[in-house]
Amino acid sequence: MTVTNDEQVSDEVAEMVDTAEIDGLDEQPHPIEDLLAAAQAEAARNLDGWQRTQAEFANARKRFEKQRVETYVNANADLVAKLLPVIDDLERALESAPAGTGDAPWIAGVNLVFRKMLAVLEELGVQNIPAVGEPFDPNLHEALSEETSEDYESGLIVREMRRGYRLGDRVIRPSLVTVAA
Repeated sequence: MTVTNDEQVSDEVAEMVDTAEIDGLDEQPHPIEDLLAAAQAEAARNLDGWQRTQAEFANARKRFEKQRVETYVNANADLVAKLLPVIDDLERALESAPAGTGDAPWIAGVNLVFRKMLAVLEELGVQNIPAVGEPFDPNLHEALSEETSEDYESGLIVREMRRGYRLGDRVIRPSLVTVAA
């Protein structure tokens, strides 16, 4: 293939135009590079905002879960606190049953109800607060009186007038006790 002078001239002109355009770009501002840098900066801001939003959402989810658990525990504690006087009454009724009526059907019925109530409390995770023979703890016990005792050292609980209960670490009702002097 033979190259004519016209083709050579046209190639040389095209090369000069390309070189002139490239040389001219070096001297002019680069709008495409500026746009790219601005887009990258905006993308970085958007990514940071998205990450912050995700973190806030995760924290809110944890906070709502904690509040839900606390609400559940508080509701259980309130229910148990309302049931405790009934349990106390059932226990007193069984203790004060007349002698010789231990086989009576009504005593058996009251005893059954009492055991069911205790089973419900146990199922909810409610525990008795130990008292007699234990050291007095103002977080768990409420001292009604103090008496001298030869059987117990000073500061130990001698008698429990009303049983205390707790749900996990939360005291629902402190034990009412007498403490040795």
